[in-house]
Amino acid sequence: MITAYPSGLAIEIRDHVPLGPLTTLELGGNARHFVDAREEADVIEALAWAEERRAPVLILGGGSNLVVADAGFAGLVVRIGTRGRRFEPAPTSGEVGLTAAAGEPWDDLVSEAVARGLAGLECLSGIPGLVGATPIQNVGAYGQEVAETIRAVRVVERGSGRIRVLAPADCGFGYRDSLFKRDPQRFVVLAVSFGLRPGGAPTTRYRELAETLSAHETPTLADARNAVLGLRRKKSMLITAGDPNRRSVGSFFMNPVLGAAEAAAVGARAVAAGESATPGDMPSWPAAGGRIKLSAAWLIERAGWPKGLRRGPVGVSGAHTLALVHHGGGTTAALVALARDIRDAVRARFGVELVPEPTFVGLSWNPGPA
Repeated sequence: MITAYPSGLAIEIRDHVPLGPLTTLELGGNARHFVDAREEADVIEALAWAEERRAPVLILGGGSNLVVADAGFAGLVVRIGTRGRRFEPAPTSGEVGLTAAAGEPWDDLVSEAVARGLAGLECLSGIPGLVGATPIQNVGAYGQEVAETIRAVRVVERGSGRIRVLAPADCGFGYRDSLFKRDPQRFVVLAVSFGLRPGGAPTTRYRELAETLSAHETPTLADARNAVLGLRRKKSMLITAGDPNRRSVGSFFMNPVLGAAEAAAVGARAVAAGESATPGDMPSWPAAGGRIKLSAAWLIERAGWPKGLRRGPVGVSGAHTLALVHHGGGTTAALVALARDIRDAVRARFGVELVPEPTFVGLSWNPGPA
């Protein structure tokens, strides 16, 4: 139903809109209030409307990284639908600048960049969602992160309604992290500007991708994009009709990044548990600051949660252990209970605390005592 709000309001606010169909998990209850924002002015007006009523606000893009409570969201959901993109040379850097509105579909943007021969985003092909979500999560895959190419983020400041343009240094980027994720009530992303390399070679630092491209003497950006799409499809990380693993948020857990001593202790536990012949057999990669990144998927499987495990209407993807899936007819509570049991099993076996990657709406990953 459409709520009768003041006649001077340009936006149309609806009540009790189901959120499940707007997420890739297809789970979750209703939004108390809901608005489609197709222009930046709509976003600003919606934020002012909520501020006046002291209502919490949820910014919704493609819904590919949200775990929404069965009770829904007791505030205003603003679905971002702003569109527009432009490419322009940046003579001082030799880059081509690409600025896109927050509501632009991400993979369409990557596809166009690759078609134009602009390097920097090709390994991020096939990731669902919208442009505005990419700096929030510092989206990354197959050896690239958006932080490497982001040159500016245009935002509106909640409360004041002031428009600001943030430089990368202001965004606090980290592994699957940013200022926007750590302080979600401060800004709403309106547009993102990237700096891309004309005629640049694809990034092939990720071993699995490099091996896939090894048949190409000089792989092109299109080769890299097609290889990434193939790898993601094999792991059910593309949203494809008919795929039994399609209802997910992609990787549910982040790969743990530990200090060298902590990682060595995990390797020793793996040997003691009979999961590795030597600590070096446990999958790991060097990370920034001398730290070590471990494979969450490997830890989950070795803790007793194999691909395809099913618990009623929810389970582990049959294609990739990091994805938890909803098979239909389930609840958010059931999915989160499964995720917590997996976390507890990994902690008990390896002493590693898995951290979820998606955003939780209306519920907490670590609820306090009853």
